[in-house]
Amino acid sequence: MTRARTLLGVLLTGVLLVTATAYVLWRRGEAAAVQDGLHLRLDRHGTVVYVDRDRVRQLTPRGAAVGDGPTCGRAATARSTLICVRARPGPLSAQAAQVRVYTDGAREPKVTLPVWGAPSRARVAPSGHLVTWTVFRTGDSYAVPGRFSTTAGIYDLRDGHHYGSLEDFEPFVDGERYREQDVNFWGVTFAADDRTFYATMASKGRTWLMRGDLVRRTLTAVRRNVECPSLSPDGRRIAYKKRTGQGRWRLHVLRLGGGAAGGGPAVRGDVALAETAHVDDQPAWLDDDTLVYARPVDSMPTLFTVPADGSGRPHRLAAGSSPTPATG
Repeated sequence: MTRARTLLGVLLTGVLLVTATAYVLWRRGEAAAVQDGLHLRLDRHGTVVYVDRDRVRQLTPRGAAVGDGPTCGRAATARSTLICVRARPGPLSAQAAQVRVYTDGAREPKVTLPVWGAPSRARVAPSGHLVTWTVFRTGDSYAVPGRFSTTAGIYDLRDGHHYGSLEDFEPFVDGERYREQDVNFWGVTFAADDRTFYATMASKGRTWLMRGDLVRRTLTAVRRNVECPSLSPDGRRIAYKKRTGQGRWRLHVLRLGGGAAGGGPAVRGDVALAETAHVDDQPAWLDDDTLVYARPVDSMPTLFTVPADGSGRPHRLAAGSSPTPATG
């Protein structure tokens, strides 16, 4: 009996130590969240905002540091709006996350939204009015179709309208309502009209580039085998990752016909970029001619730039992930 009581005491002590340690880490995380400020220059056009070691950083295209910002897993910026998707600190919150949105250089977020999942993607509309995020509900990689689950949401900063999950929109493939239940959406990118957007839809082991309409709440398939789209500043091209094998992708750029990105353009061309290494990222347009993205180097995420027309070669920029350009 004495031995049993001793063993029970040891077990209870261990549980208390684990709980106490988790609580201390949670309090430290909360304290760090309070101390997070915005020390970025989002009005410095052409600089790159990205994430390194779980904190937002900013540098020039030549690699000179400009500033840093809040703790984030994924971040993006446009028009002095910054979205930060971060795992929420806490002892029992492995899947709890927050979307924080900072505007006009404010040190405190204008909006904080709870989300459930691990941070995966983030974007801001060119106007700075709309933000979007993707989180993994299940899994942590897009490599194996059917073995992950995602949620993608959109929020309007002007009126506080939350569009919910893209799963609440009506998808159409080949002109017909798509009714399969295993759909996943991720990697949203916005057009300049604050109405049109593009995203990836996956179902039955296939992926599509979908054109979305925020007013009609519809999603229309444009092309197969397109993931993590990024619409160019002129609205006429989409950079994306194309699956080239099991768990491998290569960066490509689609040229859209029909003029405006919101008018249902057909695809007029597809160019493979000079980056031949495996890239599992949503690229961003640094300018009309250059893309910035992240890929692993020695198992560490690293930023690169590459020409958007298939010429040239990749240029290594800095250690980090989740890059987007500051657009003032």
